[in-house]
Amino acid sequence: MQALSGRVSVAVLVFAILGECTVWAQQAAPAQAPATLAWSPSRDIGVFVFPRNGQNSDQQLKDESECYGAARQATGIDPKAPAPTAPTAEQQQAAAQKAAAEAPQAKGTAVKGAAVGAAGGAAIGAIAGSPGKGAGAGAVAGTMMGASAQRAANQQSKQQAAAKAVAAQKEATAQAKAAHAEGLDMFQRAFGACMDARGYSVK
Repeated sequence: MQALSGRVSVAVLVFAILGECTVWAQQAAPAQAPATLAWSPSRDIGVFVFPRNGQNSDQQLKDESECYGAARQATGIDPKAPAPTAPTAEQQQAAAQKAAAEAPQAKGTAVKGAAVGAAGGAAIGAIAGSPGKGAGAGAVAGTMMGASAQRAANQQSKQQAAAKAVAAQKEATAQAKAAHAEGLDMFQRAFGACMDARGYSVK
């Protein structure tokens, strides 16, 4: 009987110690930090939101989601749309080749050169006593000069058209990037105004 009583006392003592350890562990456990948003619409548009009135994370997520939708409806802007990118080297080359192929080309310069050359050659030939030979030689020379001038003019026209096409591509990209940046700024301001009205600071 005495042995049984001793066993009971030991068991009571063990339970008491375990209970004290549990209480001590609970008291010693560090306080958990308040939950933060794992994801929020504000992060998608590059702004920081801070509650001014002690709103919890669930309430903040709800407010952000509603303000995100309101800003999108008010501005008609999709902030997730990718920013425009500059044309690749292949795209620039394709635009330049197309513009060069469609560039205006001079025609008839060789014929005009032949006529001018023939007239000049005939005059020189007349002085030398052979107007016919002079005209023929002048026509050949004029044709060659006219054809050369025509080729040079056409090549210059192609080069100018190609350069303008590439410049136009770059200008269009710059304007698109500026419009995208302005749209995102407008969206951020609309979102910030909505969140401010709900008691948040937006930076």
